[in-house]
Amino acid sequence: MDRLKALGRVLPRVVVAVAAGAMLGFAFEPHDHPWLTILAIPLFLAALNGASAKGGFLIGAGFGITYYLVLVPWLSIIGGDAAIALAILEGLFYAVFGAFATQVLKLKLWPLWIACLWVATEFAAASIPFGGFPWGRLAWAFADSPLGKLASLVGNPGLSFAIALLGVLVYAVLRPKSALKLRVVALVAGVAIVGGSALINLSTEGDGKVVKAAMVQGNVPGKGLEFLGRARTVTRNHLNATLDLQKRVQEGSEDKPDIVIWPENSTDIDPYKDAETRADIEQAVKAVDVPILVGAVTEGPGPDERQTTGIVWDPVTGPGQRYAKRHPVPFGEYIPFRDQLLPYIKRLEMIGRQTAPGTVPGVMPIRGVTYGDVICFELAYDNVIQDVMKGGAQVLVVQTNNATYGGTGQPEQQFAITRMRAIETGRTVLIASTSGISGVIQPDGTVEHKSSQFVPDVYVASVPVRDTHTLATTLGGWPQWILSGLGILGVVLALVARRRRATGGPETPPAPTRSREKIPA
Repeated sequence: MDRLKALGRVLPRVVVAVAAGAMLGFAFEPHDHPWLTILAIPLFLAALNGASAKGGFLIGAGFGITYYLVLVPWLSIIGGDAAIALAILEGLFYAVFGAFATQVLKLKLWPLWIACLWVATEFAAASIPFGGFPWGRLAWAFADSPLGKLASLVGNPGLSFAIALLGVLVYAVLRPKSALKLRVVALVAGVAIVGGSALINLSTEGDGKVVKAAMVQGNVPGKGLEFLGRARTVTRNHLNATLDLQKRVQEGSEDKPDIVIWPENSTDIDPYKDAETRADIEQAVKAVDVPILVGAVTEGPGPDERQTTGIVWDPVTGPGQRYAKRHPVPFGEYIPFRDQLLPYIKRLEMIGRQTAPGTVPGVMPIRGVTYGDVICFELAYDNVIQDVMKGGAQVLVVQTNNATYGGTGQPEQQFAITRMRAIETGRTVLIASTSGISGVIQPDGTVEHKSSQFVPDVYVASVPVRDTHTLATTLGGWPQWILSGLGILGVVLALVARRRRATGGPETPPAPTRSREKIPA
């Protein structure tokens, strides 16, 4: 009976949290209402305030699962069960957040600890399991907001902290039991964050050198999973689009590029081993007479393995530098526990050979310019971006293939993440996709070109070559580590205080007092 009463008390809070989670999901593309974050977070905290740790777990689970169901419905293209499983998995991180937050809310500096705990939760979700899934970071919603500029100073984890803190400060103002002093401090801090971010000036100037790059979107014959068996047509589409580009160059209607970029999976057939595929690539390279960065699936390095790669194909020397994707997608490009799962989930047989991860960053010096190559989803992983920046990347390149998810909102979400990476790094980002969205993003996150989906598109851009670093790239991962560490510290302090309350002791040790008794000589 007591358990039923407890469940009856927590259920209304879960309903509120579910509403907050749905609201937060609508902050992101393709809905694009970032201001909803500042409403969703206070609503979530209101549901948690006063709940037990166990209740907080249920409340947080309701919030997190709903959040991801709204955020990533595009995964239902693979299967509704896959979308639900991912939402439950990611929702558990917010369940743990909810359990801890119920205790952290009782601390004196709870606004700071809660915002740091949010960063720690995002960090955990972006790290585990199987390398994590960083798709739900608050920062990704703010490419068009003045707040997004903060990413150039403290990185995207630091921006998530600022956004979470704003939501917490709104709750501090509205919380009935908040003292007047706390409300005043919260208002001043909130205005300072918003006003300060608006004053940040993001430069788009280069260091005196410009490179011309052509992004080729050849398109694919069909949507969903259909394209997987039509690799030669995809390659021919990119060959023909490149030949059309060269015709325009010869006619004088288009500038000759210094480099041409083909997308991920512009060939699914290993060009090292297949003569026809190699001939198509070499025809394109010789026509434009500049290097082409080809997105190719290659065989190896082990038996029944493959790699998703970017290969620099030179018109004189042929294939040269090669980057292998470091963060292949679990259950999309490889199957964890493959032998155990295949007998029960036959759909996984579509994945075929396991994709082996690369081991080195995609730093590619090409004719005097250093490009940082990242492939598709790994764009969302901080270490991939940090590594190419440490390697001296002057321009960022994203080779991607979103044909499976065309028209679902996923390409728009990835494009928004790409814009935030441009702001964070201060680099132009060149995006080549098989079917969209391809484009060019300037170092301040401004969109210079954005293609439509499922149409051929070729765009030549003159972009700045930059060597200067933003404060965010100089700091690297330190803001995330420090903020996450503070979040964990807040949890420890809250649990210590809880234990003291349970044992009847003081929450904080009494201050030492000076004894008036004389010490005998």
